[in-house]
Amino acid sequence: MRVINTKSFYLTDTGKVRDHNEDSVTILKNMNDEYLLVVADGMGGHRKGEVASSITLTHLGKRFQESASIGTKIDAVNWLSDNIGEINKEILDYGEEHENSKGLGTTVVAAIVTKEFLIFANIGDSSGYVMKSNKLHRVTKPHTLVNLLVDAGNITEEEAKNHPKKNVLMKALGAAEKAEPDIFDVDNESTEILLCSDGLTSMLSDEQIEKVLLENDLTVEEKVIKLIKKCNARGGNDNISIAYLVRESGDIA
Repeated sequence: MRVINTKSFYLTDTGKVRDHNEDSVTILKNMNDEYLLVVADGMGGHRKGEVASSITLTHLGKRFQESASIGTKIDAVNWLSDNIGEINKEILDYGEEHENSKGLGTTVVAAIVTKEFLIFANIGDSSGYVMKSNKLHRVTKPHTLVNLLVDAGNITEEEAKNHPKKNVLMKALGAAEKAEPDIFDVDNESTEILLCSDGLTSMLSDEQIEKVLLENDLTVEEKVIKLIKKCNARGGNDNISIAYLVRESGDIA
């Protein structure tokens, strides 16, 4: 009989430049052995970025653990879309109620992992990846100005890396009255899932991330820690958050 063994670890780090951490990250498991991974990268003055990212994690975590099962694939897609819409309203309401919270907002990337399917959702520039056949694949697309310019053919990917407006977001929770995430139905044969804030992807290339994840002598926890250490060794310009889950097949008698 084939069984799936799951190992996971998540961690956030302030980095070497910022004086506080506005990221939030978690991995949760419900009673039906389904997993929710979330990374949120907050933004806003007066340290309110962490409020927005915390609202996101608290809402999603509470709703996920309230239900015994996420249901079908369609149920999961609707669940992510509906809850992200509700979180957007919560963040907007918080900004209205607190005078010093102008500009409050957050990115979010989330994944629902079940035996039957794998669904990603994202708004902003936090990223979701999967590993399949020892190759790392980026699932999500960043909602940034430079990514729009790349897609339109106005600049190259190389030019995007050093573009003066590379951090300008086109979508974020708390930025508009409506927030509709991109949803991705991902190949469920993927063995590893990694979500991260742009504190990782701005410091390391996809190839550098893949190289660490393929180090077989490291545990799941050690890989996450090594990725964060590599970011900090390169300057640690931003908060760094990673949620990492590995599924391993095995036999039982």
